[in-house]
Amino acid sequence: MATIWAAGAIAAILVLTMLVVSIGAAAATRHRAESAADLAALAAAGAAVEGERVACEKARWVSDRMGVELRSCRLDGWDARIEVVAVPSGVLSGFGPAKARARAGPVEQHVNGGRTVVRTR
Repeated sequence: MATIWAAGAIAAILVLTMLVVSIGAAAATRHRAESAADLAALAAAGAAVEGERVACEKARWVSDRMGVELRSCRLDGWDARIEVVAVPSGVLSGFGPAKARARAGPVEQHVNGGRTVVRTR
């Protein structure tokens, strides 16, 4: 009887371990997508002066290196707006991709009574 209980406990621990590992892998995929979107937006904003085509090429270069798909890239004035998709590997691929969006561009600074106020557009 003790063997059955021990086998059941081991099976429960294995299931719990797999669940924790899967949740960790999903979180890592989401973080990778968010980081790639942020960095791609910064790269595109840095090249905005060269035009949308060049800016989006820079964003694509970053997203390719980070292992995500660049879904959209556009310049809105000096602001770069990026959307990327990261597909989780292994068993998690059936749950769908992690999507992330980011915006990067200049900020406006105003001095208000000795305090610096930074406003994003």
